Amino acid sequence: MADLPLSLSRKVVATAEIASYPWPRPLVFTNGVFDVLHRGHVEYLAAARVMGAALLVAVNSDTSARQLGKGPERPLNGERDRLIVVAALESVSFVTLFFEKTPCELLARCRPDIYVKGGDYDMGLLEETRLMRSWGGRSLAIAFVEGYSTSALVRRIRGK
Repeated sequence: MADLPLSLSRKVVATAEIASYPWPRPLVFTNGVFDVLHRGHVEYLAAARVMGAALLVAVNSDTSARQLGKGPERPLNGERDRLIVVAALESVSFVTLFFEKTPCELLARCRPDIYVKGGDYDMGLLEETRLMRSWGGRSLAIAFVEGYSTSALVRRIRGK
């Protein structure tokens, strides 16, 4: 993404570079659509960042976001726009796109020390948790910020 300001382009890591990138350790990894950025996202990412030396955020591509069943009109913002907005956050060290339904392939390639999701996930049920444990990594849930979700925000905007 050569047309980005240097401060943002330094944060974007191409998917092809994930396995060979010199990650600071401990590396914290999270993923999501981040369709309409809100307070819940910002607090969650800030909490994730303090758990390690760096935070890598994998943003769902438009194709993978549509596989999550959020509705035919989602994501509202395109993958490039979502990637740039997430990259602009101070708490985010690195961003990348991923194209699968889960980030398991990326996790296996960068082998982070900690994998985090919001508190609305049962970490014990996630394939990502089993994968993280295979190399001694940890999976943690960060407390969900009640009242903040993109789906609820979209419903409110649409007056539903």
